[in-house]
Amino acid sequence: MKIGVFDTGTGGELVAKRLKKLLPQHSYITAIDREHAPYGNRSSEEIITLTDTAIQPLLSCSIIILACNTATTIAIQPLRQRYSDVRFIGFEPMIKPAATLTKSRHITLLATNATKHSQRLRALISEYATGVRIDTPDTRAWAQMIDQGLADDIVPDEVSASVADGSDVIVLGCTHYLAIKRRLQRLFPQCRILEPTAIIAKRISDFAS
Repeated sequence: MKIGVFDTGTGGELVAKRLKKLLPQHSYITAIDREHAPYGNRSSEEIITLTDTAIQPLLSCSIIILACNTATTIAIQPLRQRYSDVRFIGFEPMIKPAATLTKSRHITLLATNATKHSQRLRALISEYATGVRIDTPDTRAWAQMIDQGLADDIVPDEVSASVADGSDVIVLGCTHYLAIKRRLQRLFPQCRILEPTAIIAKRISDFAS
């Protein structure tokens, strides 16, 4: 089965690499829109238009993975309506699992501004995380720094403050942040760090079976 993977940079490449390892029987095509990255500080209208344009080379695929939380939260529903014969699977912040796993009722969400202010995130929080404190550190520069090879220069001071204040789950709400997942695990060993690649792989397997 042919699977398309879309993102705005390094995150999509990391996702495609991991999916190939988890599901090597499928073929993968990537569409990476570095020209207009990052999407996280753009308007909803821009994000929908840019995502639609970027996925055009992937429309022959059986499944298109939006390996971009921002594109998923803003654009996946319009795309599903426009291309009803294509199956879209999106990455979105793992609010439900985080709310289930946290013992302190306090989690840290690392996400772009567009994701933070999206209706989809508000709906996830309303449905699954009422009563859970959710800190959203300023990570606006992170995706661009990771794409520029400057991941080691990221200083997660606000994450440190959130964890020191009791957060015990960190949600990676942007696939770029997979590039620093191991570093975050070393810095915050007391926290669970969540990202949905394995769940996406299971959804692909379920669809293919």
